[in-house]
Amino acid sequence: MSDDRTPVLVLGLGNLLCTDDGAGVAAVARLVRDWHLPESVQAVDGGTLGLSLLPLVDSADELILVDAIRGDGAVGDLVRMEGDEVAPAVYERLSVHQIGVADLLAGAALTGRYPRRVILLGVIPASTELGVDRTPAVEAQLGSLVDLVVAELAAMGHPCRRREAGSRETS
Repeated sequence: MSDDRTPVLVLGLGNLLCTDDGAGVAAVARLVRDWHLPESVQAVDGGTLGLSLLPLVDSADELILVDAIRGDGAVGDLVRMEGDEVAPAVYERLSVHQIGVADLLAGAALTGRYPRRVILLGVIPASTELGVDRTPAVEAQLGSLVDLVVAELAAMGHPCRRREAGSRETS
């Protein structure tokens, strides 16, 4: 593996100005705040940047997308998809920014640098309407969504270590 590759990219997606749509961004912010990530893991607030994230995705060996995902379950249910399930889901199940994520993955495929593994972790939103506060059901699940990301990283061979309460370290 060359030095310009990222073993694992955790990409928080969503719009913090559209209630539950910002759950992915909020979860990744909490991940960085509460956990020491190994050097092999890069966590990024991708917001709604779409294709501008292509250089990051192109350089990732494995990709974990964290987002609000429309689904058949109840509001607040956690969702995990992998491999061939992910591309259709970003077209059909993500909210306001869905086209940008779909274009991002299509762009990575077109460049021949699609990550060897793509996982989509998320929470089913109650609302993606304009608003800065997440709904109570989704807010209550953010910790569980972060735990799901941490468990996924550990299963991939990249264990994280919980920060001590009050720690302000950034590494």
